[in-house]
Amino acid sequence: MATTGIQSISSLKEVSYKQLQNVPGELTDMSPDSAAPFTLPNFPFFSKLLRYAYRQPCALAVRDDVSGIERSYLHLLTDVLSLCNSLRRTLSAQVHQQLDNQEEVYICILAPGGYEFVVGFIAILALGAAAVPLSTSLPVQEGSYYVRKSRAVAMLSSSNSSDLAEHLQQFLRASSDVKGGSLDILNLNIAQYLCSEPCLPSEILLSSSESLDPNGAGTIIFTSGTTGPPKAAVQRRNYATDVAETLADDLGVNDRDTILHVFPVHHTTGVGTNILPFLIKGACVEFRSGGFDPAWVWRRWRDGGLTFFSGVPTMYQRLMRHYKENIAELPPAERKTYELGARQIRSFLCGTSALPQPLQEFWTTIRGGQPINTRYGSTETQLVFTTGIDARGIPVGSVGPARPGIEVKLVNGDEGEILVKSPWMFAKYLDDDTATAEIFDKDGFFRTGDIGRREGPNYFILGRASIDIIKSGGYKISALDIEREIGALPYISEVMVVGVPDEEYGQRVAAAVSLLKPDRGAPIRTSPTITELRQDLRSQLSSYKMPTLLRVVRELPTTASGKVMKKQLGPELFPNAGHPEVQKWTKRTASPKL
Repeated sequence: MATTGIQSISSLKEVSYKQLQNVPGELTDMSPDSAAPFTLPNFPFFSKLLRYAYRQPCALAVRDDVSGIERSYLHLLTDVLSLCNSLRRTLSAQVHQQLDNQEEVYICILAPGGYEFVVGFIAILALGAAAVPLSTSLPVQEGSYYVRKSRAVAMLSSSNSSDLAEHLQQFLRASSDVKGGSLDILNLNIAQYLCSEPCLPSEILLSSSESLDPNGAGTIIFTSGTTGPPKAAVQRRNYATDVAETLADDLGVNDRDTILHVFPVHHTTGVGTNILPFLIKGACVEFRSGGFDPAWVWRRWRDGGLTFFSGVPTMYQRLMRHYKENIAELPPAERKTYELGARQIRSFLCGTSALPQPLQEFWTTIRGGQPINTRYGSTETQLVFTTGIDARGIPVGSVGPARPGIEVKLVNGDEGEILVKSPWMFAKYLDDDTATAEIFDKDGFFRTGDIGRREGPNYFILGRASIDIIKSGGYKISALDIEREIGALPYISEVMVVGVPDEEYGQRVAAAVSLLKPDRGAPIRTSPTITELRQDLRSQLSSYKMPTLLRVVRELPTTASGKVMKKQLGPELFPNAGHPEVQKWTKRTASPKL
């Protein structure tokens, strides 16, 4: 790792902010105020953070439940400046020239959700570069793809990701046989530049000459590679300002709020929904990184002090299952402490897809009539629809009306693919002009690939055109509609519905389910057959929507962000060659055919 003029304290790997004032002045060609150790760029995001540091120097910005770190806005900015200045001194003259010319410069950050990630992310923005968050569970070969694809000039790593960062460095150096050849990339360990004490608020300045273009590159979020290798979606810098503040205002975020953050931070929700809108309003972001633990989350809710929680349907499903299988059996007084903890959280947010109605009804009951706020968005579109602070006025299953200032249309009038035109959309796919051009229609609308329906001003999401719309026997069927009904059955814990190729029907409706424990709650089936499942759905689904394939699994695998990856999981669970655990229903027999 490159050395800097800042010395580390061996036990804490922290530096005093006073040492920042004694750094050798290598960058003599920079403007005076931008080279000063306590100067931030002239950009609304930094002016707001500085305002909070002045107004309440001790107000918490970040609480990291894994490391035990709690830091104020003042301390956060001190650490950001320490890391930014150290990074500035280690970059090459060529990179400095690119930054001076406001060219695109990308820096990877390898860290789980936590304080070190926030420091690294903001330090990259303060440098005038764009942050590229990477998953800390990446195989080295896959990580090298992201580094090369983003044209990264450096990498920041957290203390618990340093081994992976070193392995990635070694792999890139040894990869002389790939396009671009061997790559020697700088890596800085974030923890070595954290300060043991904050500076004074009056010592931090905003630059009078160094401003940042809000439309310049601010972040790269890699898309899921559904049609090939993941694409590098470049987010503008207004991702951290206008987009973040608009969502924060929509949710009513203020400086007394605290959100519990359990998402991965290489995901757009992890950064664009759960971090930036809260920091830009002076709120506190509390991180819990690592695997999702429903028992821990319920205990944290019970302990109080939270006002926001953000999850995906799979997380809410597993939290419900934990309640039914564990909390519901507790003595009434103890059970109520958990329920009260959930009710005291002002808003539960849900992204990636709509909640099945039974799941929404469970949480609405637990929370005393407060439904979960269902959000719609994507890596490319960001903000599209709005449900406001209180989702009780939004129809069940709806993502609300189109947000003011956004153009939305459906291909076939009131139903069809959702097309969006917005000032907050991503800028481009990096180094892929063809993919960028193809994702827009002739009128400049972004093709989301999602199918929606409009009822009055409100929109409903029917699913992804590629995986959630099943074409069977001449019918177009929404997999999400079927998932909602199967998920309502008292013995179902999780469900995934996909279309499986079939010579007769084109596609068969296939359901993969996991079951609730048989000794809890209402009478339930312990090993349902496809015939029994269809019987239980007779009053809810038309015959052409009924599943004809069933597989019972222990649990549905998910990504780090809690998504069930249907495109990959469907063929695995329902292979073309068949599988002994797949039950098949045909018109010729009412009994399952294995």
